[in-house]
Amino acid sequence: MPARVISILAALAATVLLSACSGPQYLQPDPQRSVSVPASGQGQAVTVIAVDGRDSDVLGTRSGSASSTAVISVSAHEIIPQLQAEAERAVREMGFSPTAAPADGRPALTLTLTRLNYARGESRPLIDEAQLESVLVAEARNRGDIYTGTYTSRRTQSYAVTPDKATNNRMVTDLLSDGLNRAFADPALGQLLAR
Repeated sequence: MPARVISILAALAATVLLSACSGPQYLQPDPQRSVSVPASGQGQAVTVIAVDGRDSDVLGTRSGSASSTAVISVSAHEIIPQLQAEAERAVREMGFSPTAAPADGRPALTLTLTRLNYARGESRPLIDEAQLESVLVAEARNRGDIYTGTYTSRRTQSYAVTPDKATNNRMVTDLLSDGLNRAFADPALGQLLAR
């Protein structure tokens, strides 16, 4: 094969690789709670609602530059149904009967994703760092009483090769799973709902 053809193919391959690294990533995390929850209910109906309280679907950029086109996003349409399902599962395992329908006088639990960030951390020779943070807020209401818990999860991941979509998806899934574990291990939520 002529040297010119080889150099053209090499240039094309490099362009494809660079464009793959600089394009946006639309993640589809699948967070799952893995810790047991404190049992406190006796079959009472509880309204459970998951809400996206973020200002934007964008978590950050892979380069750390605000003007970068390599944005990382998680759509509310992707993540809220996942959080809703996990919140309902947790409430069911607490001993309640979850429903998405609100009703006057019924105990209620609202789970709000208030923050989901992805930033570039410290850079060292040949090693970069991604810093991820999520904040979930769980609000339990019952008979005029309110309990609010805020559950922050952080993760720092070092890497030599910029994480691809699958790796970022896994990191965000693990981060949100940790937040769900923190939230639903809190016994005060179930105690207030059971009053």
